[in-house]
Amino acid sequence: MSTETGTAAGSDTSRIHNIGYRSYDGVRLGRAYARRSLYSQSLRGSFGLGRSAKSKVLPMLLCGVMCLVALILVAVAIYAPGMTKLPIKYTDFAIYLQAVIGLFLASQAPQSVSRDLRFKSVPLYFSRPIERGDYVLAKLAAMASALLILTGLPLVILYVGALLAKFDFVDQSKGFGQGMVSVALLSVLFAGLGLVVAALTPRRGFGVAAVIAVLTITYGAVSTVQAIAWDTGSTGAITWLGLFSPITLIDGVQTAFLGASSAFPGGEGAPGAGAGVVYLLVVLALVAGSYAVLMRRYRRVGL
Repeated sequence: MSTETGTAAGSDTSRIHNIGYRSYDGVRLGRAYARRSLYSQSLRGSFGLGRSAKSKVLPMLLCGVMCLVALILVAVAIYAPGMTKLPIKYTDFAIYLQAVIGLFLASQAPQSVSRDLRFKSVPLYFSRPIERGDYVLAKLAAMASALLILTGLPLVILYVGALLAKFDFVDQSKGFGQGMVSVALLSVLFAGLGLVVAALTPRRGFGVAAVIAVLTITYGAVSTVQAIAWDTGSTGAITWLGLFSPITLIDGVQTAFLGASSAFPGGEGAPGAGAGVVYLLVVLALVAGSYAVLMRRYRRVGL
């Protein structure tokens, strides 16, 4: 009696239910959509959007500092008597505020790549239609776009302020265009270098320290040696020493081709057109090399 009851109960709990699974007949969005989504997500994440309130504080604060400095310069240009142009050139703005740009990069580059490495989610990306090159390009483009927003928005403020102050339209438009080209080049270079350094470790704290070290140590060392060369009269060496730091590379390119004033010690050793070509080639080589290193890095972690 008990056996029959048990058998009946077992048959009652062993039924197969048709819960209506159906095949997907809609449009498959594919790699391009996945690449755009990863780019958008990474760009928003660089400013803390879609993340916790604490994550928004530092990037928004740094962006606010950049814009506040631009507003102060505009106020000085408008209200100071006898001013016929902005206190600084558009191409000088990012050079003067390189510490803020470096801090933004150091805080956000590890956020963009270190968490995926730490939590081993990279293979999950590659299990979708997205490929390794899509991932690297999306991350590079997002970081470069974030830096371009950070550095380009203050230039827009300066340009609008200059037009409101009724400064020469042609002169200001030319300077604004040169400044935007300069910060675009800076954004791509810094994004590549920052992501390479950050991708070497899954620890975000180590990534932050490493990015700061790469930017500050190279600039400090190059500036120090350039100052020594200037004091000893070796002005010819100043030009070539600028090849060994990211910010001096940008300084050299914009001095040679974008009408900028050199920030080298004493204004000496500013590269001419010939040396400027070398500077530009080094910048392009660093960008291409950063992409190649990231591709190699994600070939290993994507398995």
